[in-house]
Amino acid sequence: MSALVSLVIDAGYANRILNDRQLARILGGSDDRRYGQVKRALKSGDLIRVKRGYYALSERHRTNPVHPYALAQALVFGSYISMETALAFHGWIPEAVYTTVSVTPGRKSQQVDHEHFGRFEFNPLALHKSGFLSGVERHVLSEQPALIASPLRALMDIVAYRKQNWGGMSWVETGLRIEHSNLLTLSGADFDALKTVYKHKTANEFLTDFEAAIFELGSKSSSIQNVGAA
Repeated sequence: MSALVSLVIDAGYANRILNDRQLARILGGSDDRRYGQVKRALKSGDLIRVKRGYYALSERHRTNPVHPYALAQALVFGSYISMETALAFHGWIPEAVYTTVSVTPGRKSQQVDHEHFGRFEFNPLALHKSGFLSGVERHVLSEQPALIASPLRALMDIVAYRKQNWGGMSWVETGLRIEHSNLLTLSGADFDALKTVYKHKTANEFLTDFEAAIFELGSKSSSIQNVGAA
């Protein structure tokens, strides 16, 4: 085990994504000496470059593998996990998602194919700055923090990205294959939190119509349960 690996583990950063500033604090010494240590660790495979200035210890030195959601936020600072990736995380869609999809505060879409960690996609949306993180929650996954959209925020981000018009519940239930049981967990507060998020009229109209449909679905479900109880 190299000195770099030992120092990173002793500092409690074995499962973290490391940047140059953190490595400088952990390793100490001159810039040239530190550069040499990093170069040797990369060559030996002890260290993996995530992107310029960001690194992760290889799997053999970690207690938990690098989580793609945490890695996504190291690849594009300020992004959060959303759309199909977040819906799959919450168990709202049955399909496995092989690309980690995020929303970025930037203006350009990006795709990153990392030889070690897989494929990542970052999409900008027309959002009000004050609402960028509305409906986004912090999760800790295998000791690694990640920002992940709530189910409704993830769904509405898909709507905003695709410029999807409301056409009834069929797109939600058949197109995305979301079950009634999941939809019925949505509350008025969930919808209220997103009413100042999206800039485009299409997304806001969809949100309004979707809330009304959920209210109707909930009313029908309650009626059915009452009849069954009687």
